[in-house]
Amino acid sequence: MINIDDFHKVEIRAGKILSAEYVEGSEKLLKLSVSFNEENPRQVLSGIAKYITPEELTGTTCAFITNLEPRKIMGLESQAMIAAISTDNDRFSLLKIDSDIPPGSIVK
Repeated sequence: MINIDDFHKVEIRAGKILSAEYVEGSEKLLKLSVSFNEENPRQVLSGIAKYITPEELTGTTCAFITNLEPRKIMGLESQAMIAAISTDNDRFSLLKIDSDIPPGSIVK
């Protein structure tokens, strides 16, 4: 169990997916360009390619954890983590946010 102070350390923001593409050499990774209403979009890598296509992702607004340390995956840096749910029987859902919520808005 964590306390509320620990939970408040996690920064969850709305991110608009500007583009998405498959990562060469990987069957499960997608490379996303995501706007959080910062100076530059962030690159986010996610192992969700078996559940959703780049075309389905582009233009959607989803929840992202934005204060994780950047991580290298297959030589590419991931600068956030998309929030998603999957089950043991391959059910999958992104945590989507209404498109009228501005990118960068904080989940409270």
